Amino acid sequence: MNQSSAKLLVKDLFVEADGKEILKGINLQIRDGEVHVLFGPNGSGKSSLLLTIMGSPKYQVTHGKIYFNGKDITEFPTHERAKLGIGLALQHPPQVKGVKLRKLLEYINNNNNHIEELAEELKLKEHLERDVNVGFSGGEAKRLELLQLMVQSPSLILLDEPESGVDLENMALVGKILEKLLKRYPVKERLVSGLIITHTGYVLDYITADVGHVMLDGRIVCTGNPYDILITIREHGFLPCTECWKKELQNAKQGQ
Repeated sequence: MNQSSAKLLVKDLFVEADGKEILKGINLQIRDGEVHVLFGPNGSGKSSLLLTIMGSPKYQVTHGKIYFNGKDITEFPTHERAKLGIGLALQHPPQVKGVKLRKLLEYINNNNNHIEELAEELKLKEHLERDVNVGFSGGEAKRLELLQLMVQSPSLILLDEPESGVDLENMALVGKILEKLLKRYPVKERLVSGLIITHTGYVLDYITADVGHVMLDGRIVCTGNPYDILITIREHGFLPCTECWKKELQNAKQGQ
């Protein structure tokens, strides 16, 4: 893997949290303009990978490297990664009492974006003077995560289950904003990259993904067409991936 040609490059990454090994040799390359989708059962390490890429202090890298635009960011704190152009939308964003939404958006506004207009587009204009996520519904909190990304304008977007807790009406709006954030069209102008965790796959009804991965037990065990992977998961669950992974492990042991 060539670190200079990738937007994001994760090399042989091992990570611990609370003394337990969570990620076990992750290798991942996302090029400019590519959108990758991450599937996997609960507890497989998907969210841990996104939080590690974002620099959460809870996750300790014990081996391996993370490169962003060719720069080694393995030891960078979260705010430095955000300044470089990495943005994360959480599955369960926290409430932040005492911090007004407008102030937060003004602080992270990297490109003089029009906050009022963007808030109106996401039906959050009335929330600008409220504390961040305090009293917000699930759909409102999810839209706020996207609003923050739109204001931040990152070149790498990390999304943890953007469809989780979102009803069909809000999902259509979320999908529209995701397509806008990722700038998928026109194709020749694709520069923003994405890594998206999904359980249901509903997000794929609204965006065009390039590559899919399956995570099991802290490892990426399968990579391929995201739509084919989703069909297999919907029809058979993760059993085929688990069996394939076990066979690869057996073959590797026999080859030693």
